[in-house]
Amino acid sequence: MAQKKNASSLYDIFRKQLRSGDIGTLYIFHGSEHYLLDRSLASLREKLVAGALSDFNHRRLNARSFSVDTLADSVNTLPAFSERTLVEVHDVDIFKLPEEPRKRLIALLSELPDTVCLVFVFNTVPYAPDGRQKLAQLLKSKAQIVEFTIQEQSKLIRWIRAHVEHNGKTISPADCEHLAFITGSSMTTLSGEIEKLCQYVEGDNITRTDIDALVTPVPDAVAYQLTDHVIGGRFNEAAHVLATLFAMQEPAQKLIYSVTMALRRLYTARLYIDEGKSQDAFTQTTGLRFAFQARNLFAAARKCSAEVCRKAVLASARASFAMNSGANGEARLAELLAELALIFKEAR
Repeated sequence: MAQKKNASSLYDIFRKQLRSGDIGTLYIFHGSEHYLLDRSLASLREKLVAGALSDFNHRRLNARSFSVDTLADSVNTLPAFSERTLVEVHDVDIFKLPEEPRKRLIALLSELPDTVCLVFVFNTVPYAPDGRQKLAQLLKSKAQIVEFTIQEQSKLIRWIRAHVEHNGKTISPADCEHLAFITGSSMTTLSGEIEKLCQYVEGDNITRTDIDALVTPVPDAVAYQLTDHVIGGRFNEAAHVLATLFAMQEPAQKLIYSVTMALRRLYTARLYIDEGKSQDAFTQTTGLRFAFQARNLFAAARKCSAEVCRKAVLASARASFAMNSGANGEARLAELLAELALIFKEAR
């Protein structure tokens, strides 16, 4: 099956196969959204090998137990009182196998029996096929490669609301967006945080105040608070957040990158405004995941000229260069905040 569709559509195709029962013989599961990956594996197990003989019809191999011979025995074992067997291979870098075992694996995968569903799961080991290898070419043509990615905003909001309502609470779309943002949009993290919110919030409705009180934001979300204060001209607040990030031991290089990206987006927003382009076009160009980020950038850009934005970007670039040349990261970031405060103060 040629893999020419995007990750979202391939996942949707897999979900349809689960619902219809038209399940393939060879899958590759990989991606950063482990919640969806784990749920998909659980659904496959329930669909194919649930019942009294599930242990016989279900085999799981890992780096310690895997060999091509063991895999061959597993996929060629006929199911007992069932139509299919399910064989899972977890975190085995098959692309780094020696040449001879790799050749035998290619031969095995080329003629899988219809009675098996074989799933290679890349979780802690990255899925990194070498396109020059015959194995990678075979998988591209024969396997259904499903990448489990962080879900788009609209799907996440629906998912959050459904899980909150399942626990007897309500939450607004705006607060869903905020919760998704400060958790890094990971369903794995979100599921735990939703459970905590539903357990500890006394009222029927979960608010942003509840979220900020109970949910620990990921460092990237705190870094966004820093850049949001910077582009909004709130430099006392920015200094406080910067101190928090230093306490979290966030690398200065990562923080300067976040600040520089935010200032470049601010400059881009100002240019879009000057050229009469829409906020939606800006969001698509910059790849922002959340609508409120674009709204905040456009609102801040309207208060600054393009020249002021350009000066801010150059100041950040100089700070980044100095840091990469050996300057003290924390000190240089503090100096940058002071310099940006002067640049934006003059603009106002």
